[in-house]
Amino acid sequence: MSDASAVVARDLAAHYRRAQRRVHDLVAPLDDAQLWTKPFPYGNSIGHLVLHLTGNMQFYMGTRMLDTGYVRDRPLEFSDASRRPKADVLRAFDDAVDVVVRALEAQGEADWGRPYKAEGVTVEEVPTRFAMFLRSAAHADLHLGQMTYVRKELDRRGSS
Repeated sequence: MSDASAVVARDLAAHYRRAQRRVHDLVAPLDDAQLWTKPFPYGNSIGHLVLHLTGNMQFYMGTRMLDTGYVRDRPLEFSDASRRPKADVLRAFDDAVDVVVRALEAQGEADWGRPYKAEGVTVEEVPTRFAMFLRSAAHADLHLGQMTYVRKELDRRGSS
C-alpha cells in the first residue's frame, strides 16, 4: 500500500471509528425501550437508525467489496418491530464498522479508483470505491445528527 493509500485507509477508518464511539455515547444512557422510542410522529427511533447504518455498511462495503454474503432488507431497517436488546443492536453495528475497516485495509493503490456497482446507487452518484467509502461516511454523519436530535428530545421529555 502506498503512503497515500495508507493515509486514506487510516483516516477513513478513524472517521468510522469516531462515528462508532458517537453511536455508543448516544445509546449508552438509554434502556432497551428508550432505544426504540420515536419521540416525533415523523422520523425514526435511534434503534432503527442504528439498524439502518448497520445494513448500509454491511451491504455496501461488506457484500459489495468483501463478498461477505450479507443480505440487506432496507425496509426492515426502519420497520423492524422486534425491539431487539440494545446490546444486540450495538454488537451488530460494531461488526458492521469492523467490516468497513477490513474493507478499507483491503484496498490497494489501484482499488480506490475501481468502478463501484451496487443496487441503489448510480455511477454518477458513486463512480468509485473511494466515493462509496466517502458517501457512506457522510451518510453515517447525517444519521448521527438525527440520533443526536432524537436523543435531545428524549432527554427534554425526561425519557432518559
